[in-house]
Amino acid sequence: MSVILTEAEAKALLQKVLSYSKADECEVNISGEQRGNIRYARSSVSTSGSLINKNLVVQSAFGKKVGTATIDEFDEASLEKVVRRSEELAKLAPENPEYVGLLGPQQYIKATGYFESTASVSPDVRAEAVAKSLQLAQAKKLVAAGFMEDRSGYSAMMNSKGLFAYYPSTNVNFSLTVRTEEGTGSGYVIRGYSDFKKLDTAAATTIAIQKSVSSVGAKAIEPGKYTVILEPTAAAVLLENLFFDMDARSADEGRSSLSKAGGKTKLGEKIVDERVTFYSDPTNPDLPASPWSGDGLPQEKINWIEKGVVKNLSYSRYWAQKKGVKAIPQPNNMIMVGGTASLEELIKGTEKGILVTKLWYIRPVDPQTLLLTGLTRDGTFYIENGQIKYPVKNFRFNESPIIMLNNLEAIGKAERVVSTESDINYLIPPLKIRDFTFTSLSDAI
Repeated sequence: MSVILTEAEAKALLQKVLSYSKADECEVNISGEQRGNIRYARSSVSTSGSLINKNLVVQSAFGKKVGTATIDEFDEASLEKVVRRSEELAKLAPENPEYVGLLGPQQYIKATGYFESTASVSPDVRAEAVAKSLQLAQAKKLVAAGFMEDRSGYSAMMNSKGLFAYYPSTNVNFSLTVRTEEGTGSGYVIRGYSDFKKLDTAAATTIAIQKSVSSVGAKAIEPGKYTVILEPTAAAVLLENLFFDMDARSADEGRSSLSKAGGKTKLGEKIVDERVTFYSDPTNPDLPASPWSGDGLPQEKINWIEKGVVKNLSYSRYWAQKKGVKAIPQPNNMIMVGGTASLEELIKGTEKGILVTKLWYIRPVDPQTLLLTGLTRDGTFYIENGQIKYPVKNFRFNESPIIMLNNLEAIGKAERVVSTESDINYLIPPLKIRDFTFTSLSDAI
């Protein structure tokens, strides 16, 4: 059996698994994927690998008693065995007071996230893409370390109430750090796409090289509040903490930055600059995503923050039932509406400020305000009169994405970016922020 099943093959297999069920309700999820990767360090390839994975998960329910079992063998005896195992576990389990039963058939919008260009990537193609990067770094006598991984796969689900969903997808991520031989300069770049044809490793490497060479001889400047330009890679790791906070239950229960005293939430309130709009849309051609969520709820285009106002929060089916509202699944992708300015134009329009390539080691300080701390790295530069003047030593920062989005000066053009903290792909613009708080210096490169 192929690792990547067609829709018809997945449907037939799921029907067979369900035919073994004796439970009140049964849900079956199946997924398969092929991954290939190549890693390099000290400007030479160190490893090349591949991974094949397939899993089948059966959830059986007797009333509110629920059991789940997983298997990666698909012969008939194993399929029946995993169904029986889930039923045994369900009978042993205590009742789950939050179990709301299965959904019936759903209508899903069409989303296209599968590209043959990515699915057909071979070890030779991978090696060629990385060779372009290595040659550029070696020609400049710089030290390169990078990782590229491509993935193709699918997920499908079916339940005893007649629901069926299927979605194939592909993705490629490429990340690179370039350092000077003596280790005094460092540059970084990361790229992610659904379509391998969009990945240009040479262009990405050129950016990392330029940052590496330009960051040598960094000056120490006083910590404090500065106007900063966050490149999309830096902005993403802060903004995603706000994305993760868009959950109604945690807000209702007083556990998030969107909570208010008295069990209320900030739904419907303006919390950030009116130029800020976040939305999710599985059909976005630059960031396609599954048109269904893990429990089978349809994913639709949803504005989460619109012109600075909290428009929606995600509601699990249980919490929606409890609150008497429509269930809204957590988003499968997130997009921030950008402007038209390039990164270069944002720099040109800055009298004094700091350009931040990357933020890392992000840790929460205060969940109620989403205050975060972390450090800059791999290229931090001082801007004066619209030009990059010189590299500066790295900083530790203390900042909240909510405060940051209230101090918004300008928004650039959105681009697809990979979070260096979560590996999730987003569409995020570069952001120009005033009064960004740097608390101390860091000697790291």
